[in-house]
Amino acid sequence: MGAYILRRLLLMIPTLIGIMAINFVIIQFAPGGPVEQVIAQLQGQSVSATSRISGGGGDMGGGAALSSGSESINSKYRGAQGLDPDFIKSLEKQFGFDKPPLERFGRMIWDYARFDFGNSYFRDISIIDLIKEKLPVSISLGLWMTLISYGISIPLGIRKAVQDGSRFDVWTSTVIIVGYAIPGFLFAILLIVLFAGGSFLDLFPLRGLTSEGWSELPWYEQILDYFWHLVLPLSAMALSAFATTTLLTKNSFLDEIRKQYVQTARAKGLTERQVLYGHVFRNAMLIVVAGFPGAFISAFFSGSLLIETIFSLDGLGLLGFESIINRDYAVVFATLYIFSLIGLLVNLISDVTYTLIDPRIDFESREV
Repeated sequence: MGAYILRRLLLMIPTLIGIMAINFVIIQFAPGGPVEQVIAQLQGQSVSATSRISGGGGDMGGGAALSSGSESINSKYRGAQGLDPDFIKSLEKQFGFDKPPLERFGRMIWDYARFDFGNSYFRDISIIDLIKEKLPVSISLGLWMTLISYGISIPLGIRKAVQDGSRFDVWTSTVIIVGYAIPGFLFAILLIVLFAGGSFLDLFPLRGLTSEGWSELPWYEQILDYFWHLVLPLSAMALSAFATTTLLTKNSFLDEIRKQYVQTARAKGLTERQVLYGHVFRNAMLIVVAGFPGAFISAFFSGSLLIETIFSLDGLGLLGFESIINRDYAVVFATLYIFSLIGLLVNLISDVTYTLIDPRIDFESREV
């Protein structure tokens, strides 16, 4: 197992470089950029996704070598006509666009390898501190949604497998499929209308994870207030999350229940509970465990953007979206690197978990 883990860790290096390189190249062709963003702010305008003129270079990959003459310099950026060329040069130097793309990419990878992520382009704060500031929301949404989803889906899937074809199986499948078909953001709006002062009841808060004066409450009221704020966002996010895990668990258990070793165990006089949890559970749960990293990473980092926006929760999903819109590429690339690294590590942990569930699995005999 040690050799396999080492190979996987070494494989993460080119994987991370490849992910960053692909996104770095894509940014070369993205319209707009931080230089144009500053110019637009100075002129009281905003930079849209299509505001950069053809051939511009004001983004993470567009800082080509500066040609001589103010006309050539200013023509690269929409709205830069009439501005001092030295000012434009200082902006390019500030954002690092005065260097060739390959040099910028190499320096970025070297800094990230040392976990030096620098500062945001437009906020007076380091990127690490910015991420720490947003983490409570994303941890709350991602962690609790994943635990609730798996905590309900796995027992429900097992019962559906045991009672396959029964009324319980049919009506729960109907509910699950309908829930999966409803978009999370649409269900979130419905919850607001019904329970958050929209048109009917006003039972749940809409902003933040805690109420004003939360720090002054007794500890037990702090816990209640925290979860009270999470009821609606978690309900909206978890609606569709039940479907995949529940049906995956059911089908996995059905496949194992029909195998010969289960019939043999029953013939030996074992109870149904002993057969189900002593023999079937370990084998059937492998495929469910395989889906856990993807579900967790999706819920933790990227699955909550619309929910965060609707419920006014300032988390990592909203941070990433705003950074792209504002052309804050320092935040975009730093968060991409961090999230990709965490995703690769979680997948490795998932593979190692296989051996804990089923010791018969031997990764040492497999090629990476």
